[in-house]
Amino acid sequence: MKTFYTVLLLLVSNVFMTFAWYGHLKLQQMKISSSWPLYAVILFSWMIALAEYSCQIPANRIGFAGNGGPFSLMQLKVIQEVVTLVVFTLFTTLFFRGESLHWNHFAAFACLVMAVWFVFMK
Repeated sequence: MKTFYTVLLLLVSNVFMTFAWYGHLKLQQMKISSSWPLYAVILFSWMIALAEYSCQIPANRIGFAGNGGPFSLMQLKVIQEVVTLVVFTLFTTLFFRGESLHWNHFAAFACLVMAVWFVFMK
């Protein structure tokens, strides 16, 4: 179950992170935050990032082998990066219609899949 909870929390964490880092750009496109000063956009993103950290930290604590979890630090980091790119890709293609996937993006994803395979090799 620790594997499941770790990956689930990383997924939720990365949804919040993606919205914190890139959501303000969509709000700007929608003319919701286009008149906000930069400090307001930063504070708004920090509020979202608090939710991200509230999931990321428990995911790392639950998943880390030093705490009885199933993953080494390297494995946790690679899992987190793959989850980040999956979430980011979905976010970008759903919310930013001008962005599209190209062959080089798929090649990069294949490299990440290989990175996961390598990091879990014994």
